[in-house]
Amino acid sequence: MRGLLALAALFVAAVAKESFEGHQVLRITARDEAQLALIKDMEEMVHLQLDFWRGVTDVATPVDVRVPSHNLQSVKRHLESLELQYLVMIEDLQAVLDEETVEMESAARVAEPRNTDSFDFSRYHTIDEIYSFQDMLVAENPNLVSKIVIGQSYQGRPLNVLKFSTGGTNRPAIWFDTGIHSREWVTQASGTWFAKKIASDYGREPALTAILDKMDVFVEIVTNPDGFYFTHNSNRMWRKTRKPNPGSSCVGVDPNRNWDAGFGGAGASGNPCSETYRGQRAHSEPEVKSIVDFVKSHGNFKAFVSIHSYSQMLLYPYGYTRTPVKDQAELHNLAYKAITDLASLYGTRYRYGSIIDTIYQASGGTVDWTYNQGIKYSFTFELRDTGRYGFILPAKQIIPTAQETWLALMAIMEHTLKNPY
Repeated sequence: MRGLLALAALFVAAVAKESFEGHQVLRITARDEAQLALIKDMEEMVHLQLDFWRGVTDVATPVDVRVPSHNLQSVKRHLESLELQYLVMIEDLQAVLDEETVEMESAARVAEPRNTDSFDFSRYHTIDEIYSFQDMLVAENPNLVSKIVIGQSYQGRPLNVLKFSTGGTNRPAIWFDTGIHSREWVTQASGTWFAKKIASDYGREPALTAILDKMDVFVEIVTNPDGFYFTHNSNRMWRKTRKPNPGSSCVGVDPNRNWDAGFGGAGASGNPCSETYRGQRAHSEPEVKSIVDFVKSHGNFKAFVSIHSYSQMLLYPYGYTRTPVKDQAELHNLAYKAITDLASLYGTRYRYGSIIDTIYQASGGTVDWTYNQGIKYSFTFELRDTGRYGFILPAKQIIPTAQETWLALMAIMEHTLKNPY
């Protein structure tokens, strides 16, 4: 019966979903800074409805952009007129999404997991399935795991945070969040795997046990629940929150441009229709404000890691200014250690450095705010891949992605434990 209901729900969702038939993902490369500026100008051409999957960084790094089918010819003509080289990375986005849907439909026929050991970490899950997983993990590990609801999303969904603690009050703490950009499904999937890994390894694995004997770990798996629900039911490519914008038909704010760190500066948009719209004011989004209030009231976070995809990068502040953080040397060395450990498993290569030097200027970002709050070990990950699939990473890569990322997270956590401040 459950299988039939799940299939019926998937059928209804499929009927209601926005189609990306004929949409292509183009990879554009620039010869020089002048060409790079021409590509950058395209970000402001709202009428073309371009969705920049990987934005303008430097001449050496290509730009990936989703182009709607009805604008393909005009965009290609525009690129050719500017002598900008491009190639097609994804020929028909909907065909790739259909494959993803078939996988999820197949998985929906399997009986609902009775415990977290039977939870299938190798596939993508809905928000209800992840919330159910969280409750099972708490029930199975009552002396280690608890669930804190730090607030509600705009649409009233709980903002659940899993707390891993072996006791004590207000101990030094480490924070991970995944899924602040809702379409980055490999992040929520990895966050679920991380939570199970922490619960399973405590008392068995010496390094993690040592961390949890002295520190608490907090994990927010679905940081943007309204957006995540929307990606499953309406628009797989949705990135932002789902709060309406007064005076605009365009919905949502980029929750990674909404923090009070260089808010409103270069690297965020004032246009509500932009994918990087910053919002009317800092912390306007309840999904952001809830974390801000929680971090401030806790007052003893020592590391904060916000996990995104894609591009394979490990980044530290700042994004809004070229002024180096005072701990740059230490953060740079730690990032190198973390990506070296990550690469040791499957050879996956990451770039690393400050946000503004490694990708682009971005104002109002999460880890710039946390660093300015005194949380020295503030990092952002961009997980797999480098653009072959982009946000549509095949489910078979979830566990390898989580496994290798865990090695980098352990490097950051161990360093935080051994270097109190």
